[in-house]
Amino acid sequence: MGKRDNRVAYMNPIAMARSRGPIQSSGPTIQDYLNRPRPTWEEVKEQLEKKKKGSKALAEFEEKMNENWKKELEKHREKLLSGSESSSKKRQRKKKEKKKSGRYSSSSSSSSDSSSSSSGSEDEDKKQGKRKKKKKNRSHKSSESSISETESDSKEKTKKKKKHKKHSKKKKKKAASSSPDSP
Repeated sequence: MGKRDNRVAYMNPIAMARSRGPIQSSGPTIQDYLNRPRPTWEEVKEQLEKKKKGSKALAEFEEKMNENWKKELEKHREKLLSGSESSSKKRQRKKKEKKKSGRYSSSSSSSSDSSSSSSGSEDEDKKQGKRKKKKKNRSHKSSESSISETESDSKEKTKKKKKHKKHSKKKKKKAASSSPDSP
């Protein structure tokens, strides 16, 4: 029994393609791409200038949007400014009303409703007053007030020291008077 022949013939693909001849392709060839029409350098410069200028319609649209945005910002600012002015006016009115209600509440009240509302506002006034005092205490004190406070503090300390010395001398005298009697 003989061996099987499992040899395969090798076919060179390049040689096969050459033997077939040139292939008819449907798309453009490399030569067509290289020979395409190209703009001159002057035409290229003109196109670049047009791009830098941008389109007129886009420029107009941007200007309109900027104007609209500016108008909206101005309206918003006016609202905020008028709101802050009106809020400050409201605060002043409230303060005046509280002062007036405080004056009347100290005298005999005509009705229980007014006294209850004025007492409620007085409580709020007290709370706000305390808050303001705390904030004032936190803020830097003037040099005069700090100097006067330190002077008063030093006077108090010297008084305490003098009292303490007198008290200690009395204790020593008592101890001295009791010690000769004991031996």
